[in-house]
Amino acid sequence: MAPTTPGRWRLRLLILSHVVDDFYQGAVPALVPFFVAERHYGYVAAAGITLAATLLSSVVQPLFGILTDRRPMPWLVPAGLTVAGVGIGLSGLSESYLWTWLAIALSGVGVAAYHPEAARLARSASAGSHVGMSWFSLGGNIGFALGPIIVAPVMTAVGLGGSPLLFIPAALVGLLLAVLLRHLGPPAVSATAAGRAALVDRWGQFARLTSVVILRSVATFSLHTFLALWVAQRLDASGQLAGQAALVLLFTAGAAGTLLGGLLAGRLGRVRTVRWACLLTIPVLAGVALVPGPAVYVFVVAAGLGLNVPFSLHMTLGQDYLPSRIGTASGVTLGLAMSIGGLVAPLVGLIAEAVGLQAAILTLVLAPLASWVIALGMEEPVQVVGSVK
Repeated sequence: MAPTTPGRWRLRLLILSHVVDDFYQGAVPALVPFFVAERHYGYVAAAGITLAATLLSSVVQPLFGILTDRRPMPWLVPAGLTVAGVGIGLSGLSESYLWTWLAIALSGVGVAAYHPEAARLARSASAGSHVGMSWFSLGGNIGFALGPIIVAPVMTAVGLGGSPLLFIPAALVGLLLAVLLRHLGPPAVSATAAGRAALVDRWGQFARLTSVVILRSVATFSLHTFLALWVAQRLDASGQLAGQAALVLLFTAGAAGTLLGGLLAGRLGRVRTVRWACLLTIPVLAGVALVPGPAVYVFVVAAGLGLNVPFSLHMTLGQDYLPSRIGTASGVTLGLAMSIGGLVAPLVGLIAEAVGLQAAILTLVLAPLASWVIALGMEEPVQVVGSVK
């Protein structure tokens, strides 16, 4: 069923908000090289910044999902986005590592508050369309890609002390959302309480999917954290440009990968697309670690595609595996499972300090390999009425 006119406008607003919200996630890896350059952080300290963005977020995002399953909370969308911007805006204002860590953590909590309710509203606004949800997911990928594009010139021009400038997009779009979402009225309810009770939640399949998402996030967050440093080292570049260019390519290719995933899923099915993406990402990540010279950028683009082809499919698969718990499914697939990758990044930093950054990046190939093995047991969701399994 196609969305109504208010639904289309609501979906467009939510896509815009997803761009801005995930810009603040993309800002974190873009800020890491500046923290390293200005404050002389080591690999573990740099990875700790990524940990800050994901630690609280990974815990509280499923809780927000459970809450929104019980009671709609559309105000969390502008509020969460605004808090995400506040945290990034505060992150550069003090030399204290603890201040920076807490500010980045605050931004992560804002991201956690935003995602489950935004995903629930987007599903309602798109009338359950997988295409509509792909566009919503694409908004997040575009936001990630804008992170280094916006952060690098701002930080180069004014330094970390200019971080409050990064709050401006959240302030503007947060206010726009607060006004216009209210003006458009409440979203349509997709199912009655009785209808939701009759839906089958396939927890076993959802557990497999969650494992796949966790492993993807391990590779993704670790690559986000160390790619700029690795490419600059690989190309023997003294400035930030080579590394930031790699992040731009990675995130831009990720946005393209999200659309490609939707197209491939229409032909191959979502689960088969996820499997192929996992399998093909293995040699690509090895190439990022091993290929010398500017050719590394080719593998960076391929990595962005491979890691993000399944992105929107993970979200819709999760919602279809748990059709009576849309908020919970969104909170886990967009929150807990996604954020655990940030928790692993410091361990990758320890490997980098012990045996070198190249070896640390090379270990990331284990994540898509394990994902592919687990995904072999996944099935395409079929909505069945009956008892919960």
